[in-house]
Amino acid sequence: MKIRKAKISDLKEVQRLINDFARQEQMIPRSLNELYETLRDFVICEAGRNISGVCALHIMWEDLAEIRSLAVDRKYQKIGIGRDLVKRCLKEAKALGIKKVFALTYHPEFFKKLGFRDIDKASLPQKIWGDCLRCHKFPECDEHAVIITL
Repeated sequence: MKIRKAKISDLKEVQRLINDFARQEQMIPRSLNELYETLRDFVICEAGRNISGVCALHIMWEDLAEIRSLAVDRKYQKIGIGRDLVKRCLKEAKALGIKKVFALTYHPEFFKKLGFRDIDKASLPQKIWGDCLRCHKFPECDEHAVIITL
């Protein structure tokens, strides 16, 4: 297993993985155009020639970033890929000088094991007026907000 920054040639597989989870209402779907525009946000985990997982670090503000689009192929779950992808994104956030990183998730316990804590979604206005407006669940979001201070 190898974690690395995503490349253009990875994006169709990244989109497939993300949108498989989006069809199950586990995350927001991503268009190829959006993935091209945010390519530098993404890291992937390779298992041989396959992409087994993906995660993005999206900068929201001068001191705030978001972990988004965390998806691990079902046949590769429960072996630490998600944890390693998030840790890689947190390391990058710290190197960039980002002070806080949040995530909206259906799996808050996963993030809490990595040092995140619960936070009220209303305290994240940058997120609410960005991606959330595009979500079919807005304003009745049932995700949990978590945050970590670096």
